Amino acid sequence: MSPHTRAMIAAATFAVITGKKVAGIYDHAAGQRLKIAAECRGDQLQGFDGDRGAKFGGTLPEIYDAGDQSYVSITIDGASASGHDRASAGDYSARVADGVVQLYDYAEDAWFAYDVQDPDKARSFHR
Repeated sequence: MSPHTRAMIAAATFAVITGKKVAGIYDHAAGQRLKIAAECRGDQLQGFDGDRGAKFGGTLPEIYDAGDQSYVSITIDGASASGHDRASAGDYSARVADGVVQLYDYAEDAWFAYDVQDPDKARSFHR
């Protein structure tokens, strides 16, 4: 799964599970802040990846990534999520706790961590 897809999934998962807006995320593996925003209302998710200039969103459990022109599924179970990225044919699982999304990419056999930025606080993260 591509790094930008993992980051998009992390932002979407946080928005869906917590009901809070995402104003950006910090990708610990890449060591950088990413311009990804996401918001979920009911079963409708909308988001924008500013680094790629690409919209993503749709009706859960499927979201469409306009940049890759592909779908990603997101199934929620409490504070956890799982799904499938059709572009890479890869599966993932994720969990949200204390403003951090931990995502396991089965194809990479590795964990990835993302801090989520709070839109109401200019440079702080949900914690």
